[in-house]
Amino acid sequence: MKMKTGVEQSVYAVILLNLLPKGAVLHSEEISRHIGASPSYFQKLLRRMVKADLIVSVHGTKGGFRLKRSPEDIRIYDIYTAIEGRQSLYSSSGIMDNMMDSIETSEQCILRETMSEAEASWKNVLKRENIADLTEKLRVGNYNERFKVLEKELQKSCSVQYEHI
Repeated sequence: MKMKTGVEQSVYAVILLNLLPKGAVLHSEEISRHIGASPSYFQKLLRRMVKADLIVSVHGTKGGFRLKRSPEDIRIYDIYTAIEGRQSLYSSSGIMDNMMDSIETSEQCILRETMSEAEASWKNVLKRENIADLTEKLRVGNYNERFKVLEKELQKSCSVQYEHI
């Protein structure tokens, strides 16, 4: 199983937004620069996260993005489904039917149950972790010093919005 880069980029983008002061927004180009994503491609990811009610888009010359929910309420699974959708990771291609010459049988693929169990475990792990937890791991982990620098950089590059939140 391989997760697309867009999911990883989106998780780190949401972590960046979590570092902003209350009421502040960060422009999409600034987010793209920090995570090393193409600005045009990343716009699509941001729109998906806005549609999933994870972040808010603030329009205007000093507009940008900010979290819509608290970081404790944004699960990694929420970001994954915003970017990838909710479809199952496994889909039988009918190999068993071809192998057993059983095209008209009601038997399910023998891998389906195993793959469903593996997917359920994977989803549970993603549902357990939230943005607040990941941010704290950065704050106290090996990246502690770089984290402090990044936090200061973001505070300089963000715009504070004075509208009612």
